[in-house]
Amino acid sequence: MRWMRAAGRGLLAVAVVLTGYMASGVPSPGVEGAGGRGPMTLATAGDLTGYLGPVLDGWNRAHPAEQVTLVELPDSADETRAQMITDLRSGGGRFDLLNIDVAWTSEFAAAGWIAPLERGRFPLESFLQPVVNTATYDGRLYAVPYVTNAGMLFYRRDVLDREGLRPPRTWAELERQSRTVAPRYGLDGYAGQFLPYEGLTVNAAEAVYSAGGTILGDEGQRVTVDSTAAREGLAFLARGVRDGWIPEEALTYKEEESRRAFQDGRLLFLRNWPYAYAGASGARSKVAGKFGAVPLPGPDGPGASVLGGSNLAVSSHARHPESARDLIAYLTSEGVQRRVLSEGALPPVRAALYEDPALVARFPYLPALRTSVLAAAPRPKSPHYEQVSLAVQAVAHDAMAQHQTPEAAVRRLAAELAAIARRR
Repeated sequence: MRWMRAAGRGLLAVAVVLTGYMASGVPSPGVEGAGGRGPMTLATAGDLTGYLGPVLDGWNRAHPAEQVTLVELPDSADETRAQMITDLRSGGGRFDLLNIDVAWTSEFAAAGWIAPLERGRFPLESFLQPVVNTATYDGRLYAVPYVTNAGMLFYRRDVLDREGLRPPRTWAELERQSRTVAPRYGLDGYAGQFLPYEGLTVNAAEAVYSAGGTILGDEGQRVTVDSTAAREGLAFLARGVRDGWIPEEALTYKEEESRRAFQDGRLLFLRNWPYAYAGASGARSKVAGKFGAVPLPGPDGPGASVLGGSNLAVSSHARHPESARDLIAYLTSEGVQRRVLSEGALPPVRAALYEDPALVARFPYLPALRTSVLAAAPRPKSPHYEQVSLAVQAVAHDAMAQHQTPEAAVRRLAAELAAIARRR
């Protein structure tokens, strides 16, 4: 969820202490309005850009009997998830609407913490279609996409122009330019988010997906990672560290560390979320006006990103579920989605906005981001997603740190995922 926590990284989370909740003036759980309508809480991560408050003010002015109270939580995905689950397991129903990481939808749905939704109530046909898949579990819609995201390759346009090169479209081109061009300009070659945390799960999954592989199938019931494609993906990352075109320091990078390395002029290439565009274009950036962003490369052409973003879900214990569903429709309307991008600097889910000339002029990466989202896939779906992610990141880090061969790492990951799947 780091995509929501820097330079417009605003939304996700849940939980306040009970005293803070009661002090907000929101009625206690269990007080139902007519037809499930009445005041609500929207639980989300800290809105660092400040756009969400005014958006909700618009709803509150139009719905005086269905006021929404915004609850913002600390800037930590792990803490957010833990606090959210604690409340949902308790059945306290302190929150009506939850803004959850796309990777959590399956887990929350399988546990019965969020309620299924009617597809016809929301304009899903107007969304970028891959994002809709992140909101489903077992063939049913359990959430509605609110913000999307996809990894992109940031590159030093000034350096490649001087060399007469185009941005890499394949892994071979990325490797060759990282090995030969970067050293001539005193740069490291390539970095992503390679510390063992959720970011490494994303980077490893992107490598596997780009090679044509998968990790899990059938909503987490079937392990599919033991494949030539998975071995090729992990080998690509491990080879980069072994041969030096991925610096060893990158094994400590999360989103912000990698963004700063690129922004400070130390990298030729960087995999990151689109939020990094704003920082790299800022007055303090050494690469402002000197870089571009394209879809991620793959073995034989453009690769596949992992979808990021967040989905809006109605708690199974919501006090006023009808109002919560109407609020989802409002937050995913075209007008609000435009503000998600223009004021919040977050990628919207409405497809038409990616071709809006005024928005493209302001956010030049939108066409490339649209291409990336359309070619992207969700993270592995599983009711035990946290355990799945921990296994993927641990194995990928061991392979990149040269502690285990990619072949052995894939076999180990397959065994660990099979043990997790049996817990269902």
